[in-house]
Amino acid sequence: MTAATPFADRARRRFLKGLGVVLGASAAPGALLVELAAAKAPDEAVSGARRWGLLIDTSQCAESCDACVRGCNEEHGLVGKDRPATDAQWIRKLNLRHRTTGHAHSLPMLCQHCDAPPCVDVCPTGASFKRADGIVLVDKHICIGCRYCMMACPYKARSFIHETLRDQLAHAPRGKGTVESCTLCVHRVDRSGQDAVPACAEACVEEGHHAIVFGDLNDATSVIATRLRSEGAREIRADLGLNTGVRYQRMPS
Repeated sequence: MTAATPFADRARRRFLKGLGVVLGASAAPGALLVELAAAKAPDEAVSGARRWGLLIDTSQCAESCDACVRGCNEEHGLVGKDRPATDAQWIRKLNLRHRTTGHAHSLPMLCQHCDAPPCVDVCPTGASFKRADGIVLVDKHICIGCRYCMMACPYKARSFIHETLRDQLAHAPRGKGTVESCTLCVHRVDRSGQDAVPACAEACVEEGHHAIVFGDLNDATSVIATRLRSEGAREIRADLGLNTGVRYQRMPS
């Protein structure tokens, strides 16, 4: 059982949250970090009834293809003509080769949206958090850039923003000195729900592949749940017991 949070720690968190509000209110026009997603109607509130996730078929993921990476970068403004070069990677391609057989396969690696996310456990301010529907996010207003979450993540799925940013997108707020990672295109999820398609999956289809499926893991009738039930899939580092929201099919042992 986790020990109760000391009073001093609770007070510190309240102070930091309040400081974020004050700084945001006093920032110059355009400097205020916008919310991660538009406010939802009361009857569309996020709940634990759904758990969003991805199913990735590695047999459909070509080693030479980086469509998912490009789609994510464009969707969230990580690259662009008027934006500085960045080492941020919300999704990256891993090309793996079996030591014994030499069999090679490729797979996208991103935030796994764990049910028990280590990044949330170690965050001292509560900036790293998991929504009720399983999406793991970072609140840029209270992220202090300590990077504990980056050290805790076994998937190396988080990036630190070193550079000054310009022309940010309203649906993808970013801030120098903060940490970021895949959001499962939460802005699309909040707008379209079950019909949402993350940018990575959309780009994969447009490239002629169908390696990435998005959906509600809790809905037995959804495509992703049906395929998991009939075909099975694996977690990366299942030994950690994190119950990831991203699963992989046809990965060699």
